[in-house]
Amino acid sequence: MSHKRIPKRKAAIAAGSVVALGAAAILLPNANASQDGSSDGAAAAPKTLKAGDASDLASQLAGLLGDAFGGSYYDGDNQQLVVNVVPGDNNNVIVQAKAAGAKVREVDNSWSELQDGASTLKSEATIEGTSWSIDPRTNKLLVTADSTVTGAKWDRLESTVQSLGSGMATLKKSAGTFKPFVSGGDAIFAGGSRCSLGFNVTAGDGSPAFLTAGHCTLGGNEWSDTQGGQPIATVDQSTFPGNGDFALVKYDDPATQAPSEVNLGNQTVQITEAAEATVGQQVFRMGSTTGLADGQVLGLDATVNYPEGTVTGLIQTDVCAEPGDSGGSLFTQDGLAIGLTSGGSGDCTVGGETFFQPVTTALEAVGATLGGGAADGGAGAGEEAGAGQEAGAGEEAGAGNGQGVGAGNGQGAGNGQGVGAGNGQGAGAGNGQGVGAGNGQDTGQGVEGDSGLTESR
Repeated sequence: MSHKRIPKRKAAIAAGSVVALGAAAILLPNANASQDGSSDGAAAAPKTLKAGDASDLASQLAGLLGDAFGGSYYDGDNQQLVVNVVPGDNNNVIVQAKAAGAKVREVDNSWSELQDGASTLKSEATIEGTSWSIDPRTNKLLVTADSTVTGAKWDRLESTVQSLGSGMATLKKSAGTFKPFVSGGDAIFAGGSRCSLGFNVTAGDGSPAFLTAGHCTLGGNEWSDTQGGQPIATVDQSTFPGNGDFALVKYDDPATQAPSEVNLGNQTVQITEAAEATVGQQVFRMGSTTGLADGQVLGLDATVNYPEGTVTGLIQTDVCAEPGDSGGSLFTQDGLAIGLTSGGSGDCTVGGETFFQPVTTALEAVGATLGGGAADGGAGAGEEAGAGQEAGAGEEAGAGNGQGVGAGNGQGAGNGQGVGAGNGQGAGAGNGQGVGAGNGQDTGQGVEGDSGLTESR
């Protein structure tokens, strides 16, 4: 059986069910503001919101505020949405934002100005090993350079950042190296590459499929749930590098049951819908190398300059990941699908930066919808699936020793003990055939909470 390092920062799953997100929509109230900007709603205290509800409200307020919008983020400690507003003559929009339940903060940079700054970085400093994203909490661009950016490349990047002004961007150095997180080992396979399944979806033609990272498909078009096994799915669409890092892979058998859930080994999280990420939001990631890990969203609309090319429109987080976690699901405790693991720097021992493809834009691009059939009851007989050992921690493609993952006799997700269960403990992604999205061994222990998902270090 494969023995994998347990990350220092990881998320644990406690007994109990996961609380589903309420279906109530957030509607902007009529502010009834007067000419002088006064309103009954102006003095209203910010609403207490779940992160998913805060994301919905943020989207509405971005349209309401227009050019005055400077981004927004979720204050998890107070469970409030903080909206950045550039002061201007139109006090009415601020009144409306407050009446809608947001906490308003005056800032210097509008969202469009920050995007203009990102465009300057793209034209002047597209250097391999760099990234930038918009951080609403600082109201600045967060620019990062990995360990390969030195000498003239560092000088060029630093000069470009300085040209934007001290109030527009900050620059920091990362000890790691930016790379897509693909590797050799278990979970889902194409050739010598191993990745993780993200979310099961229904393709535009009604056939069962799943989303994973686009760079994973560089390993091949036919995917298997065992190393060297028979293909069970074929790549239909893929994007990498460019405007995202995502792929739609269709199951070869149209009768495949592909439930909308993430299997954590001893519990499944039902995925109810796709949602936009919000800075400050707590998120959980499942991957075939490191299992379950958690962290926060740090930035939006991120650009990463990988060795393979530039990828735009990503989510930046502090959730750790390692090779083989690519394509894995990023989700919330409420069952919202947020992203697909793309890449980054560091690992789950020292930490680092990790970037994710937004699920919402991936679904729109490939014409798919989230969800699929219901899970079968049985897990199959492959209880000790996943005995493959990884040479050199599995950080190089094709590093597994070829022992593979036991196929089992059943197709059900069940308790995660069937086909493709990662390390044999059963952390499949729950696609009905048990394609693994991670191992169950690294889920660790946690303190029980209302949601079922807890955080541990």
